[in-house]
Amino acid sequence: QVQLVESGGGLVQPGGSLRLSCAASGFTLDYYAIGWFRQAPGKEREGVSCMSSSDSITYYIPSVKGRFTISRDNAKNTVYLQMNSLKSEDTAVYYCAAGPPYYPCPGYVQKFYDMDYWGEGTLVTVSS
Repeated sequence: QVQLVESGGGLVQPGGSLRLSCAASGFTLDYYAIGWFRQAPGKEREGVSCMSSSDSITYYIPSVKGRFTISRDNAKNTVYLQMNSLKSEDTAVYYCAAGPPYYPCPGYVQKFYDMDYWGEGTLVTVSS
């Protein structure tokens, strides 16, 4: 079965950290361009971060730059989003997605290109 499965969400206090995982099955993730998106309650989905298929380009929206880190472990067929210094405004459902290798990062997260695969999302709640 071809799918992406996110995990690692949960409830964390402001200033805390979480690491989201996105595991692929049925296809090889390292061939794809990767994006992390989020949707906060009552808001539209936004692109948060991306990594090109070659891993040579990464991008973060200004509000998370310096706090979030995207990475990929090809041996585990998994991508990660390390989130530090979390703020209440980071509360959202986080989704990972995989797109064609020729997609330009950050274009595909800024302009919502059609992605080949989406995960079902994992909820991150930042609250005291």
